[in-house]
Amino acid sequence: MELLRLSKAAKRLGVHPVTLRLWADSGKIPVTWVGRERRFSSIDVEAMKVSTGGERVRLEGLYVRVSGSHGLESSLQAQEMELRATSTGEIVKVFRDRASGLREDRPGLSRLLRAVADGSVTVVRVTHEDRLARFGVGWLKHLLSVYGARLEVLHPKKLGSRDELLEDFASLVTTFAGRLYGMRSAENRRRLLAESGQCQAGSHQ
Repeated sequence: MELLRLSKAAKRLGVHPVTLRLWADSGKIPVTWVGRERRFSSIDVEAMKVSTGGERVRLEGLYVRVSGSHGLESSLQAQEMELRATSTGEIVKVFRDRASGLREDRPGLSRLLRAVADGSVTVVRVTHEDRLARFGVGWLKHLLSVYGARLEVLHPKKLGSRDELLEDFASLVTTFAGRLYGMRSAENRRRLLAESGQCQAGSHQ
């Protein structure tokens, strides 16, 4: 019998080390502690390979989102409860955002993608596709697949509420208006500077 380190045991099982750690924490596989390091019996690892049949464990990342920054807690909780109730794997973490689905710089989404990239999440679950994003879901699915993960939508092709669509539209208009205003302000500054330079040149003549 050989005592295997976490990474080596996980490699033999064909799973991510996070998966094996979760199995050990839940008692699915015995673990031996050598100091502060986990070790796994090669006999237990082989037995686990037989019992799992090589099937990859589901490490679920639940993503919930609302557009408003204030209130709407009941909506976040309802999404989370529905996803938890239909879970068939290990729920690693719930990722939350209070931001428009048009925004790309959402903290919760960024944390979720980092978890997918490091292998700690293999299945991303949402109640509706537009919870993840209003546009560009296809690109996000492709990104998940690059890391061996996938997206599961509880209610396919069902759009969010009219109020949230209106909020997203207002956010889009505000963003473009702000950019346009900024462009015009920059143009005005350049024009004033140019006129100021011409005035100074004229005063020296």
